[in-house]
Amino acid sequence: MFAVVVLEGAAKHCMSFKCTEEKFAELIEQDGIDPAPYSARYHWVALERFNVVSERELKSLVRNSYDLVYEKLPKKTQAQFEQGNTKTVAPKVMRRDKVRR
Repeated sequence: MFAVVVLEGAAKHCMSFKCTEEKFAELIEQDGIDPAPYSARYHWVALERFNVVSERELKSLVRNSYDLVYEKLPKKTQAQFEQGNTKTVAPKVMRRDKVRR
């Protein structure tokens, strides 16, 4: 998982994603960007609105988040992605109403 987006329902944040330690420190200084609840210790930030950063910067930040998570995957899983054989490693979408508590 490299990003989380709230699709429906009321929430304080609309999107969260991982970033580097340096970028985390820089981003949380901006209005509308907070340390992500429960995952800030892993350098995740949460956006209150999508327009807190420009579309171009948001795309770059999400791509960087993907790269950070991808680098931590086992080499076998990385190879499956590179070969296009992602059936065994396809991401799952979790709906809030389906999550057990």
